[in-house]
Amino acid sequence: MAIIKLNNNTLSAVTALPSAIATGKVLQVINATSTTEVVNNSANFTDTGLAAAITPSATSSKIFITANIQGVGKDGSAYVVLKLLRGTADIVANFENRGADTDTNDTNKIGGCSVTYLDSPSTTDATTYKVQQKGNGDTYAQTGDSNPKHSITLMEIAG
Repeated sequence: MAIIKLNNNTLSAVTALPSAIATGKVLQVINATSTTEVVNNSANFTDTGLAAAITPSATSSKIFITANIQGVGKDGSAYVVLKLLRGTADIVANFENRGADTDTNDTNKIGGCSVTYLDSPSTTDATTYKVQQKGNGDTYAQTGDSNPKHSITLMEIAG
């Protein structure tokens, strides 16, 4: 098989992709953590303390968000329901996560809950993303348990 030369260079001399392949590159990564323990006994969403801000470099950029919280639903068949917000706008609402439920008020059982989303904010202004939680229905939900470790990662993807 013959070796094909790129732009009249040997393969060992190619050090970068052509400039036409610019979309899809990760331009920046922001990560934040929280150790806030939140107990929610209502049917309303409440902040988990997990938030991060990013300033996109172009309006065509997309933001890839992944957030992980420790959470547990209690009181029978309860489970944690997450919501992801950009500023005050819901972008992923009622994301049900059944990864951590118990049949009792046992505070030793904890599980991971996560939400992942690719957003198109169409702005170059600083943009804050945050996670809220509640229990399904009006049941008890708790994020964190005696030393929670929550994290959110925002990645700007060239558009």
